[in-house]
Amino acid sequence: MGNKKMKDKWIHRIVVLICIWLVAGLSVAAEEPEERPRGPQGQGRGGDRGGQQPPGRGQFEGGSNRGQQTQRGQRSSTFNRESGETISRKIGLIQNTPAAFEGYTLFAPKHFNIIYLIDNAGQMVHSWASDYEPGQSVYLLENGNLLHCCFTKSGANIGGGEGGRLEEFDWEGNLVWEYWCSDNQKSMHHDVEPMPNGNILAMIVERKAYEECIEAGFSPQSLRNGYLLPEYIVELKRKGKADAEIVWEWHVWDHLIQDNDRTKDNYGDVSAHPELISVEVNGGRGAQAFWNHMNSIDYNPDLDQIMLSVRGCSELWVIDHSTTTKEAASHSGGRWEKGGDLLYRWGNPQAYGAGGYKDQQLFQQHDAQWIKPGLPGAGDILVFNNGLNRRFGMPGATLSRGQGGYSSVDQIVPPMDEKGNYILKAGDAFGPEKPCWTYVADNPTDMYAEAISGIERLPNGNTLICDGTSGVFLEVSPSGRKVWEYVCPVAGNGPLKQGDPIPIDHRGHAMNAVFKIERYAPDYPGLVGKDLSAKGRVTGSIPEHVPENLSRRAPGGGQRRPGGGFGPAGGGGPRGRR
Repeated sequence: MGNKKMKDKWIHRIVVLICIWLVAGLSVAAEEPEERPRGPQGQGRGGDRGGQQPPGRGQFEGGSNRGQQTQRGQRSSTFNRESGETISRKIGLIQNTPAAFEGYTLFAPKHFNIIYLIDNAGQMVHSWASDYEPGQSVYLLENGNLLHCCFTKSGANIGGGEGGRLEEFDWEGNLVWEYWCSDNQKSMHHDVEPMPNGNILAMIVERKAYEECIEAGFSPQSLRNGYLLPEYIVELKRKGKADAEIVWEWHVWDHLIQDNDRTKDNYGDVSAHPELISVEVNGGRGAQAFWNHMNSIDYNPDLDQIMLSVRGCSELWVIDHSTTTKEAASHSGGRWEKGGDLLYRWGNPQAYGAGGYKDQQLFQQHDAQWIKPGLPGAGDILVFNNGLNRRFGMPGATLSRGQGGYSSVDQIVPPMDEKGNYILKAGDAFGPEKPCWTYVADNPTDMYAEAISGIERLPNGNTLICDGTSGVFLEVSPSGRKVWEYVCPVAGNGPLKQGDPIPIDHRGHAMNAVFKIERYAPDYPGLVGKDLSAKGRVTGSIPEHVPENLSRRAPGGGQRRPGGGFGPAGGGGPRGRR
């Protein structure tokens, strides 16, 4: 009898422990970042097969991605992102054809502190060493200097794309300027944009306490973390060797609208004000601290406008830069007489009450940009459409990570009148209804980057693509034919040897991941007169010309600045994907 009671007691304990474990598991799942895929696997292909590049706006040229499956198809069959296994695949140059645009590709491996410039043959022609991993973009300036965003690991964990520092090196690798912006009230992140006047546009989050969020019309239930980190944009003018002056700024917080609380000043009809930003802009999913989650910034000098990729609501936004800072905080003034209100937005009409989920066209995108003057499609907008939770026309159907998602590169023609105003009919969503050109892999799931990644239109009409989470660089022709391919050969401990397995990081991304890449023509001003001779492939040991004190530094080093952290005790905010 005693043995039976003891046995029943242990069974009861085991059942209780199992229940506790299950509840804990559900709680963890509920706290996953909102951009994590959810739901059953979708069906269907979605999007256009291959690429269609319009020789002129609105015209199409057919074609398919010949040969796309050979190397790309290996990726999904050689590792399981959820299991933490390594990737086994060829690294370095995969393909180089005469149809590729001749130039030099700049990239910064996400988990290492060396920045590389390579030619089309995959040969390194130059490199720079930093104390920091990228956080996240890197650009070659017209004077030959390198502008590098740094991941400072300062403790100001905003939930993705952490940065906190800008640094500029000359061609020889000497630090000529630096700027810090990371403490418990604000942090620079993701991307910057060098301007023609020599200034720099940067994205920064600012901490808004719980009380400020409630006063702005957010409901207590929607504040997942009890505070928010909305965006603001600054124009920085270099000052000395370690400072900058803010000469212009714009804040999301000045342009909010809500229909939750009539007693608040910003109460209104969301659908009647597409120029304003609803507190429910991310579809009523609740607001994580990193609410807007912007990840790229672009500038159009002809229009004097700024384009922002707003991953948090799957939209791109355009704002007026011709305003004063005072006008940017208002609803009037500037060249377009709308102050700091949105001039244009596209990708997800649900965000402003002008459509449903079937009308959504962007899915947590990256690297939205205008195609530059003189290039095929100039004035159009190009964007890497990550495709996270992209639906296939099936109500309620979403895609889980590694289960059929696909990314695309989309080109759209923004609707404008002859004066440059964006056209919007009252009650409608901003056009266009669909892209004028789209690139996806022949087998769509062969190119699926749920985060990071980027694109660039090249002078010959080709499009450069960074499949960021896999560290794969592609150049595709207007018809979608792959003409160049390179796989980043650098992981967290430095360059890999051919045949080395590529580890997986804590987000399920390959450790050779790259945020985005840039291609520079041989006659680019920053390259004129520089030594661009081939110096070997980016494999094996650290390049010999890198200073010894840097070549042996642990990756991701750097100084920790005091005052970091956004949490209640300053201990860091929510973690998420970059």
